Amino acid sequence: MDAVKKHFESEAREFDLIILKLIPHYPEMIDALVSAIPHERSSSIKVIDLGCGTGAISRKIIDLFPRSKITCIDLSENMIGMARIKLKENPGIRYQVGDFRSYEFDDKYDVVATSLALHHLETDAEKIKFYEKIHDSLNPGGMFINADVVLGSSPHLQSVYMEKWKQFMLKHVSEDEIENKWLQKYLEEDRPARLMDHISWLSEVGFSEIDIVWKYYNFAVYCGHRG
Repeated sequence: MDAVKKHFESEAREFDLIILKLIPHYPEMIDALVSAIPHERSSSIKVIDLGCGTGAISRKIIDLFPRSKITCIDLSENMIGMARIKLKENPGIRYQVGDFRSYEFDDKYDVVATSLALHHLETDAEKIKFYEKIHDSLNPGGMFINADVVLGSSPHLQSVYMEKWKQFMLKHVSEDEIENKWLQKYLEEDRPARLMDHISWLSEVGFSEIDIVWKYYNFAVYCGHRG
């Protein structure tokens, strides 16, 4: 995670622009995540945003649920700093700099949300164990929802996914930058899993009402509830 932290620290100020160039339909993906939260807009829900980055998810949640209480945690101090600016020191938000992988949940939540973070968990076993921690941190009926990069279920689909991703990025950055910077970081730092494996793991650890909310080739939003 040291390499991950280093590049997020250096890119924090440009992150919001970078992500629009690299992640297909990113605003739509985040809108799908937040729209799936099953609460009245007047609800005072407790939310934790794991790997919050510059606060994109938390900003959307605050806009939709202005009484929500949100814990933002991120590995990068610079990302947390940018989140503070974006969220305008909202009194309903607390910030923590730390590695979500070793985070000990100190409260119970109505929503555990995360975006483009859990693929940094290195092994399938780590992912399953973390899903167990998330499940235990939720109030009864609480929701876990994740927007992330995923693998295809076959080598052919995975090759299609990667080609479609490159086609999107080529609209905004050069082929040289894609091959020698962004795909290189993807290969070095990211450990995505097949979407259907994520769905199976959520079921195995006790989640119910599991669903795929949104998908575009190798990017997906999926969720589950604690019964």
